Amino acid sequence: MRMIWNLQRTLRTTSLAAIYTCGMLASTAMAQSITQSDEILPQSEQAQPTSAEQQVDATPRADWTSNNYGPVGEKPKADIESMMPFGSNLFEGGFRSTMSEGMNSTYRIKPGDQVTVQIWGAVELDRVMPVDAQGNIFIPSIGPLAVQGITPGELDARVRQAIQGVYPDNVEVYTNLQGVQPVGIFVTGYVESPGRYSGTPSDSALYFLDQAGGVDNDLGSYRNIRVMRGGSEVGRIDLYDFLLTGQLPQFQFRDGDTIVVEERGPAIAVTGDVNREYRYELLGNQLSGAEVTQLARLKSGVSHVLLRGDRPTGPVATYMPLSEFSSVNVQSGDEVLYSADQRAESIVVTLEGSYFGPSRYALPRDARLGEFLDSISVPADMTAVESVSIKRESVAAQQAEALQESLRRLETTYLGASSQTNEEAEIRVREAELIQKFVERARNLEPSGRLVVAHQDGISDIRLQDGDVITLPEITDSILISGEVVVPQATVYQQGQDVWDYIDSAGGLTQRGDDENILVVRQNGAVRNVDDITLRPGDEILVMPEVPTKNLQLATSITQILYQIAVATKVALDI
Repeated sequence: MRMIWNLQRTLRTTSLAAIYTCGMLASTAMAQSITQSDEILPQSEQAQPTSAEQQVDATPRADWTSNNYGPVGEKPKADIESMMPFGSNLFEGGFRSTMSEGMNSTYRIKPGDQVTVQIWGAVELDRVMPVDAQGNIFIPSIGPLAVQGITPGELDARVRQAIQGVYPDNVEVYTNLQGVQPVGIFVTGYVESPGRYSGTPSDSALYFLDQAGGVDNDLGSYRNIRVMRGGSEVGRIDLYDFLLTGQLPQFQFRDGDTIVVEERGPAIAVTGDVNREYRYELLGNQLSGAEVTQLARLKSGVSHVLLRGDRPTGPVATYMPLSEFSSVNVQSGDEVLYSADQRAESIVVTLEGSYFGPSRYALPRDARLGEFLDSISVPADMTAVESVSIKRESVAAQQAEALQESLRRLETTYLGASSQTNEEAEIRVREAELIQKFVERARNLEPSGRLVVAHQDGISDIRLQDGDVITLPEITDSILISGEVVVPQATVYQQGQDVWDYIDSAGGLTQRGDDENILVVRQNGAVRNVDDITLRPGDEILVMPEVPTKNLQLATSITQILYQIAVATKVALDI
């Protein structure tokens, strides 16, 4: 085994600045690209600072360490009125389709109910008896028996006691509350469809509210719902209790009862790193931060809270730790923005390729490539340590953005061009078809985000980032020939053979192959033109396609994008 970084002896004995003698080996690594260098203005033409600029007062205008400043990228204050209320999806659950059978442990028997009484033994009886207006059932040979107001569980004992008082021996009794009288309940206030709805006394308030279309999301209250009977209030319902803990008051409704949904009370907006952003209604004029946090159902990692609102003294905005927010009072109209704003003190990188040990490592935030490689053991004479490279998410995102911008410019430049003659118009149509097909295919490609860190004179000692994938390629004796060749293949590297020898071994170029645009992709991710490079084991020969158009400007534009794609994806995209 050997340590990778120890093989780079120059890094042990000289400074990094002394190692990288070539311009391309500057102290930081670069995402590989093939572009022309921009011209640099002569010193005399470069902008010079004015005397006013030299005297600028750099004193900070604000205390940026204050808790009044939130995370970068903070979004504008939420519009509370446009947000959906917490509980807005409650009445999508189909409560109206689950009518109660009217039997539960708390139900109280009332006039109109039907009671089955069966007696056998010394006396026989099997009859369904209605509960009359006085709340009695009439049992032959026994007389009237008061059952109004008792529960179904108490009914059997009441009937058994009455019968055994007359027939004390050899008598068995069975009772059953067979059915209940339906009721009509008025649902009004801030609901979608106020009206009178039928059900049973044991149906839940949700059953009747759902029949009325549910609470009006713009104006109705989910926290202040009254149940009225004969002009008096007999109970209140806070649907937040049901939404959060499953608790819902049980009423035995009577015919003519009214459910009133009051107008929505004061509200706050909860946004940011929460599972769902909602408008939350307050029962009073304020709520503690701890209560808001309990309602909001935070995502993992939330560490800070931004509180914004208006007070009699003017607008306020305070950024504070989550623990401190618990004791803060939130008022109507405030926005509470939760943020996972705790900076991790470690990063996670992944290894792939030829090495010993685990594939993932948790490292300090300031870890550098050199010290990390210094701790990695690799198989002796099996790892191409000089071809280390990194796949980085941020580089992939930059490559993707640059490619999309190039494709957008291609469409803008050529699809909207006008034609002077019919012949020119026909050519434009064919070019437009070519461009549209090419753009459609190119937009589906995903860049690899390969960052070239290994060069002829060493490895750039860059700072690692979270999510980096470090590739330690295995030494190989093969050459890969791909792109516009007849038979893409991998073949054994032969000392002294040039590019055309390998292309001929792959059957030569296809009809679309461009013999003037052939690239070589190194194991370290670098992409070079074949004219200025010497082949070595592990290289990939990439034959680019020829652009099928006589429009030199269009051909040049597409060729540049093809090079861009080849660098980002190691793919020679067909035209």
